[in-house]
This record gives sequence, structure tokens and C-alpha cells, in this order.
Amino acid sequence: MGNAKSGALSKEILEELKTSTRYSEEELCRWYESFQRQCPDGRISRAEFEKIYGTFFPNSDPKGYARHVFRSFDTNDDGTLDFREYIIALHLTSSGKTHLKLEWAFSLFDVDRNGEVSKNEVLEIISAIFKMIPPEEQKLLPEDENSPQKRADKLWAYFNKGEN
Repeated sequence: MGNAKSGALSKEILEELKTSTRYSEEELCRWYESFQRQCPDGRISRAEFEKIYGTFFPNSDPKGYARHVFRSFDTNDDGTLDFREYIIALHLTSSGKTHLKLEWAFSLFDVDRNGEVSKNEVLEIISAIFKMIPPEEQKLLPEDENSPQKRADKLWAYFNKGEN
């Protein structure tokens, strides 16, 4: 990805990221330096990613959802996120165009990566999301959305799908 001797970000990756994200060359170089300090081998493992996610949700269980998010960003399916995948993920979730966010959301819900989203996959993702909601907040949800099954059923009905 970068120059192995200097640890510098390759020109090819830099140009690709400048073109495909809203980040400037200066921002990307700063992000890269920070990434290299935190991940000297140039990669984030799923376990590390889950740990980072856990710091944002200290009073809940984000591990399952983090696993799905990681899977959706690990575009080369090697079990790690390199700098390119990390920046694309950051861009998509924070400032990407709507159609790109929708594509990412689809990849998140397409758990088995078969190009279709099933009701069971919707339930799996919503169940993972529910584990991040503190129990006292779950009690405040509307009656028709206060469990993963009810929320999945409601979402599935919204898209006017039958059972399959």
C-alpha cells in the first residue's frame, strides 16, 4: 500500500482517495500518519476494530454490530482493514453521497453476500443493533418496535415484502 522503506502513503492510493472522498491531500496524510501510529503493520484486525467500537459504546455490547460493519468494509475479504478501506469507510459513514451510503447499508444487511437481503439477515443486523441500546432506553421504544423481531417485522413490512 505504501512505500515499505519509508512508510509513506503511495501516490496511487493518495490520488485514488483524493478522487473518491472529500478529503484533501493534507488531511489524508495526517490520517495516514495517525493510522500508522495506531497500526504499525498497516492493518486493523477485526478484534482491534471491535475494541475501538467498544470504546464508543462502553455500556452496551457492540461486538456483533462491529463484526458486521467490519465485514462490510473489508472489501478484499482478507480479515483486516488497510488504510484505503479505513478511509473509504470513514468517508462513507460520515460524508459520502446518499447512493454510496445506500450501497454500504445494503452490503451491511447482505450478511451472506449473495446480492439479496433476507428477512433473517434484517433480523440479525437489528438484533446486533439492539445489543447497543441500553435496556432502559429499549423500554422507551414504541410498542411495535421494542424488540428486534418487532423492529425487523416493521422494517420488512415498510418495504412491502412478503415473508421471503
